[in-house]
Amino acid sequence: MQNLIKRHTGPNRRTPMEGKTLAEKLAQNEAMLAAAAEEDAARAAAASACAAAAPLPSDAPAAASAEPDDTAAIVAAAKAMRDRYPVREAPAAATRTCLIVDDSRVIRKVAAKIATSLGYVPVEAQDGHEALARCKQSMPDLVLTDWNMPEMDGIEFVTKLRAIPTPKEPVVVFCTSNGGAKDIHDGIAAGADDYIVKPFDEAALRAKLEKLGRG
Repeated sequence: MQNLIKRHTGPNRRTPMEGKTLAEKLAQNEAMLAAAAEEDAARAAAASACAAAAPLPSDAPAAASAEPDDTAAIVAAAKAMRDRYPVREAPAAATRTCLIVDDSRVIRKVAAKIATSLGYVPVEAQDGHEALARCKQSMPDLVLTDWNMPEMDGIEFVTKLRAIPTPKEPVVVFCTSNGGAKDIHDGIAAGADDYIVKPFDEAALRAKLEKLGRG
């Protein structure tokens, strides 16, 4: 018995591989590895089953609501829905122009400031000839014109302006120092819509334009 114990526990203890051929050793190793793999697989399956059965903690993060493939499909559907209603550009606001005719640069600048504040794009001309050429090129919405100017005065300018065939008749206002009753009558007879006597301030001209519906 003592010899048997020594043989199995002492320095002369024989290992399971002793006395086996190389082929037997390889076969035994493969069998041991296969058994270990099966045992690991069984443990992993048991752990997964336990995890699935156990309730989530209250502070556990919620699972993603959509897989990556689902997200791509949702994005594609949203884009298709958006493209059903193509974006349309808003129509550009109509630009209103005001032609200011006066041989005084100061008067033109004052009137241009008022026109701009009322939403007009000011265009300047220093006499009737230049103003008439501008009207033939592009008819303005509003004309503020002086009477006494070189080359062509305001009466002649307004008369020729009203003779131009156009689907868009501009509103014409005389802004002049000729303030007599006859002057006013002559200006209106030439085709002006209203009349304001110099000197005038911004409030007076603004009120006049608002009265004409051009404010």
